[in-house]
Amino acid sequence: MRDSLVAEKFHMPNLDCASCAAKLENGLRQVKGVSEVVVDFANLTLYVRAEALEPVLEAAHRIEPDLVLVSQGDRSVRQDTASPKTSHRMNRSMVLLLLSAALFLIHLLYEGYFHQQGWHIQEMVIVLTAYLLAGGNVLAAAWRTVRRGAIFDENVLMVIATCGALAIQAYDEAVGVMLFYKIGEMLQDSAVHRSRRSIRSLLAAKPSRATVQTEEGLLHVSPEDVKVGDVIVVKPGEKIPLDGDILDGRSQLDTAALTGEPLPIKAEPGRQVMAGQINKTGTLTISVTRLFRETSIARVMDLVENATARKAKTEKFITTFARYYTPAVVLIAGVIAFVPPLVTQNGFQAWIYRALVILVISCPCALVVSIPLGYFGGIGRASKEGILVKGSNFIDVLGAVKTVVFDKTGTLTRGVFEVKKLVSRNGFSEKQLMEFAAAAEYQSNHPIAHSILSAFKHRKGKVDTTLIYNHEDISGQGVSVRYGDRSILVGNDSLLHMKEIDHHRCEFENTVAHIAVDGKYAGYITIGDEIRPESAAAVNALRAEGVSHVAMLTGDNPCTAEKISRKLKLDRYHADLLPEDKVAIFEQIERERPRRDKIAFVGDGINDAPVIARADVGIAMGGVGSDAAVETADVVVMKDSPIKIARAIAIAKQTRRIVWQNIVLAFVVKGMFIVFGAMGMATMWEAVFADMGTALLAVANATRILHGSGVSTGTNTASYYKTQL
Repeated sequence: MRDSLVAEKFHMPNLDCASCAAKLENGLRQVKGVSEVVVDFANLTLYVRAEALEPVLEAAHRIEPDLVLVSQGDRSVRQDTASPKTSHRMNRSMVLLLLSAALFLIHLLYEGYFHQQGWHIQEMVIVLTAYLLAGGNVLAAAWRTVRRGAIFDENVLMVIATCGALAIQAYDEAVGVMLFYKIGEMLQDSAVHRSRRSIRSLLAAKPSRATVQTEEGLLHVSPEDVKVGDVIVVKPGEKIPLDGDILDGRSQLDTAALTGEPLPIKAEPGRQVMAGQINKTGTLTISVTRLFRETSIARVMDLVENATARKAKTEKFITTFARYYTPAVVLIAGVIAFVPPLVTQNGFQAWIYRALVILVISCPCALVVSIPLGYFGGIGRASKEGILVKGSNFIDVLGAVKTVVFDKTGTLTRGVFEVKKLVSRNGFSEKQLMEFAAAAEYQSNHPIAHSILSAFKHRKGKVDTTLIYNHEDISGQGVSVRYGDRSILVGNDSLLHMKEIDHHRCEFENTVAHIAVDGKYAGYITIGDEIRPESAAAVNALRAEGVSHVAMLTGDNPCTAEKISRKLKLDRYHADLLPEDKVAIFEQIERERPRRDKIAFVGDGINDAPVIARADVGIAMGGVGSDAAVETADVVVMKDSPIKIARAIAIAKQTRRIVWQNIVLAFVVKGMFIVFGAMGMATMWEAVFADMGTALLAVANATRILHGSGVSTGTNTASYYKTQL
């Protein structure tokens, strides 16, 4: 059944109501044949997976009749800018509000005069005209909601509250509340639009055109239309539109769009470049190696745009809570309006007014709008720094991480190996040792193999490739091969133990490759892999962020692992591990941690994929150019720097703080005014100002994270960045 499901993503350019988004998502989940529905208010998108799309689209338009749904493939509407029609509607609303405000002011100034003259009909005409000018669209929206059988939305509540005020002759409150509700709604929409636009600006790194070199000359085309093998020209100041290899030219490249770091890198013939990088100084001629949809920048854009579709538990809770909160408050208001007067035999008017105050404050917009924006801002901030978080749910997990487990090679170390020393044994020469090692590693892609082949080439050695056959990779241990009439093994200590070959057992402080020929030990090669200069600062920064346990897993020898662990002051390390051993050790560390604490694993996303998948949050280093990293990990760090792990945790913690600040703010303010309203200590004026003021404050607070306000890591992190920049 799952294979027959249809998945589609739609853009909703006119969805301007957060509670409407929640209502739409809940309604579509009830449609028969629907497997998954995600309405992302921050991105204005609808993702649906169902047996058929037609019933879903019909239900969407029943729930929101004016909803515009555009397939994600239509790029013409994929921008968050106001269309002429939207601008016209906003201008029209502003004119109506100004007219309403003018009539409202007239009534305030001349209310006593109207009463003296007995002009009750004229007064009612002015009041109703001002009311309809301000709240005409609210009345229409409330009517559509009631027709669909859903009575608990903000429009219906506002109509009930203001009509109730008119009924008890609280004319100023009725018009004023509707007027200021609309003004607050417009301010809130404007704040949401600005925050969404600033988040969208993160995606401005997408190249808009490519200059292709053809027989007829240079041709400007869309990057999506360029094929692999085409030659493109990138001038100074232009964005590189596609991944490729430099054929001609030298320049400096700004990689900030991908890595979050403004440090320039060199570009010269033979070097690879990636889409989204900015060419700073010289013209480059590039041979395209990937289609645009496969480039790093395309993956970055896709991850950022789709990240909020995977909602955090807090978001899901608030959406569910809002469905029950509003009816509960309406019930409380009804009880307050009618029970006390019946019990005490006092007049209804005062109690009805108190109930109307409670209805005004009951709108859950502050929660429903600000919380998704808070998570979206956190994801956007992380993306700005070259950290791709694949979902809001992983923001929550990152913020609770107390244990971080690192792979060694390529994470805490550079992963760039260099032959340091050759030691031959049992009559073999160093030249023979290098030749046999190079022959064994010739068909291997491991970094150690590359270092051995590079050293052999530097010594002007030559391998007769026609003599190589029966090559076999022995996972986590080494390789075996037939080289002419010789049987060669190259690997670690455990490989030679497994083959029962007596060998040198000295303590090594570097990675070592043992060589055996025809079952006889021939010697060893020591290979150096330097610790990254920022690794120590990264470990300190993690501890500053509340990470209590930092460990390292490696397939390298224990002596090398001990040296690195000691230098970085790690809590523990495990060496000589096969890939399956890493999973077992990781699960052991996981069992030892406190139940509520989360655990993260940091690796390269290829060899460490099983452990990355097993962790609460899997983090892949160096996501640029690594397909496996993007596919497997929950968080992808686009720059090979462990310091980014601490940054990711800092951003996640600040995002969670902001989200909970908004939750507490909304609950405290609304709770206070429900109590004040029930006790007759608050007016409708105060209620509407409190309601809209809370929503505006929550939205403003949610967007703080996007601009880095309050986000910091430890002093070690700050000092590292200061020295680098």
